[in-house]
Amino acid sequence: MLSERRLQVLRAIVQDYVGTEEPVGSKALTERHSLGVSPATVRNDMAALEDEGYIAQPHTSAGRIPTDKGYRLFVDKLAEVKPLTAPERRAIQNFLDGAVDLDDVVARTVRLLAQLTRQVAVVQYPSLTRSTVRHVELLSLAPARVMLVLITDTGRVEQRMVDCPAPFGESSLADLRARLNSRVAGRRFTDVPQLVQDLPEAFEIEDRGTVQTVLSTLLETLVEQTEERLMIGGTANLTRFGHDFPLTIRPVLEALEEQVVLLKLLGEAKDSGMTVRIGHENAHEGLNSTSVVSVGYGSGGEAVAKLGVVGPTRMDYPGTMGAVRAVARYVGQILAES
Repeated sequence: MLSERRLQVLRAIVQDYVGTEEPVGSKALTERHSLGVSPATVRNDMAALEDEGYIAQPHTSAGRIPTDKGYRLFVDKLAEVKPLTAPERRAIQNFLDGAVDLDDVVARTVRLLAQLTRQVAVVQYPSLTRSTVRHVELLSLAPARVMLVLITDTGRVEQRMVDCPAPFGESSLADLRARLNSRVAGRRFTDVPQLVQDLPEAFEIEDRGTVQTVLSTLLETLVEQTEERLMIGGTANLTRFGHDFPLTIRPVLEALEEQVVLLKLLGEAKDSGMTVRIGHENAHEGLNSTSVVSVGYGSGGEAVAKLGVVGPTRMDYPGTMGAVRAVARYVGQILAES
């Protein structure tokens, strides 16, 4: 374990390096920070931090920069996440309050996160498997053709065409709509198959085939993996950090194009707490020079998806974590009120 003083020196190195983009020397540290010890003591502390792998010397006769291990300890020991100012909070609320539907909420969230953090923003759409049914609508398009519309508690809308084995009258359709909603509205998607399994038996024999076809389409919609959608924005922000990527920015851009990689980066929505993955903690080699800050968002205290940012390891962690957490909170409120 590091002593409190050495931890203080490490914090100062991280803060200065993030702020100045320049390796940090002992003289600059003692001038900029009230460390309460002599430059010689700071040099000794820096030598010890380097021996233990928390900082490194990029060039001879240069100052020191934090390593992945140093950033990790800095984040783990953060006393507080930087709170947003009142104007920033109002700006978030005003920007997100104007959203007209779920797609708009996600698009606005991506733009907002990218602007606030000046990093790459990634927002996952709410997952169907963690959602509840708000309403199922059935619309007759032709005597034997029905449109099924599934609306979730997060505002997500899924539409499917159903070709029925036989004509299905308006009164039968209204009866099916009413019976279906009385069973599934307000219930979790995972409960729906059991709730509707005996529903065909409530109808006349000649209508049961059509009822079963409609139910099959509904259940297929619930289990489809189209839920694993996400939106990304602010990729151009990475060009501001060219010198933070050792050789080229290309591996980072290629990794960001792979949706599977990004979903793994964000992690499981059920792990809704703040997650910070630094440098080589990211399994994908192309992202070894980046950090990922992510958190779950949702309504009613339960996460339905994740959002976060990707940027260089030389990142303002307290500020980035504060922005990501605040945006997730506002998005959750919007979903709860929608």
